[in-house]
Amino acid sequence: MPGRKTMLLLVSGASGVGKTTARLHVRHLFERRGLDGTFETAELFTLGPVPDVPTVAWRQEQAEVAVRRAIALDAEGRHLLFAGDPVPLGEVLAAPSADRVEVAACLLDVDEQTHLARLAQRGEPEELVPFHRGFAEWMRAHATDPGHMPEVVTTDGWSQMRWERWVGREPGPEWAMTVLDTSRLSPEQVGAAIVDWCLRAVAGQAPVFRAGWFDR
Repeated sequence: MPGRKTMLLLVSGASGVGKTTARLHVRHLFERRGLDGTFETAELFTLGPVPDVPTVAWRQEQAEVAVRRAIALDAEGRHLLFAGDPVPLGEVLAAPSADRVEVAACLLDVDEQTHLARLAQRGEPEELVPFHRGFAEWMRAHATDPGHMPEVVTTDGWSQMRWERWVGREPGPEWAMTVLDTSRLSPEQVGAAIVDWCLRAVAGQAPVFRAGWFDR
């Protein structure tokens, strides 16, 4: 692998887009291809105790834990894949220590028909479906526009977050992430696409937020 700075690779998306299932295939592919020594994987529930009622502030504190873990991996020359949870890019970039690590993000997305079908298949309560759809739409807009309704994540957020790094910014080339449409892909295909994205990101062939990008 290229001798680049350790990176935090975020894979996110709304509920029902295939994050959890794909993550299992990613781990299998890492092991099969001998990449488990290059990439460590983490999720919210593996980073520390999970409260009975998780809050936005708790999720954002855990994003900081993930960032610090990525920084610690620098000594080992490894990267951290933070995947399987609906953690938006803006929360990772606003984590207090995120100015010390490079961040790449991949948003898993689906079309409306597929999303509704998947939510129904998993037995999601009907009254929660509009919430999941709305969050998917917000994350899709957030992928290209940091100024789109930042209050979705800043309201009731963790007091230590550094929102000034991106809140109020206009869309521009410095704000970029990879979007993967999983609507017509099998879990195995999504897993393979994520592994490919990880390799491209650490090689500098996919959008990356370099350490301290917001000061440039």
